[in-house]
Amino acid sequence: MPRSLPGRGTRREVLGFAVAGLAAYAADLALFLWLRGPLGVDPITAKALSFLAGCTVAYLGNALGTYRRRAVALREYGVFFAVNVAGAVVQLLCLAVSHHGLGLTSARADTMSGLGVGMVMATMLRFWGTRTLVFRTPSPEEEARTPWTG
Repeated sequence: MPRSLPGRGTRREVLGFAVAGLAAYAADLALFLWLRGPLGVDPITAKALSFLAGCTVAYLGNALGTYRRRAVALREYGVFFAVNVAGAVVQLLCLAVSHHGLGLTSARADTMSGLGVGMVMATMLRFWGTRTLVFRTPSPEEEARTPWTG
């Protein structure tokens, strides 16, 4: 039986996730360049702060836009941040395997593995984590169950 194309809701979710991700990337890049340039902050501190800002922009875009929450929640943000850290680790692992494990050490190979393959894999992980761990919508069966109150 052939698979059906994703429904309108899934397309809207993917588009919202992409828009939030692009806004987060822009915030991350702009803050990093500003911290490194005019302010002269060291690169590790600048990247840590810009990563945190990018995660915050992505969370707010997804919470208030993509998944249409009425409010933001600290617990959700914490899980969202953890999912994004996992995505960053995936990108670093792709670069490390390519550069150190396979010996592909050119700038082109590093770019392809870290920003090409790594970015695609990290984005897939982030999308999955965001929709299943952060903004999970209970199924009708789960909603119908009476919660155990012990």
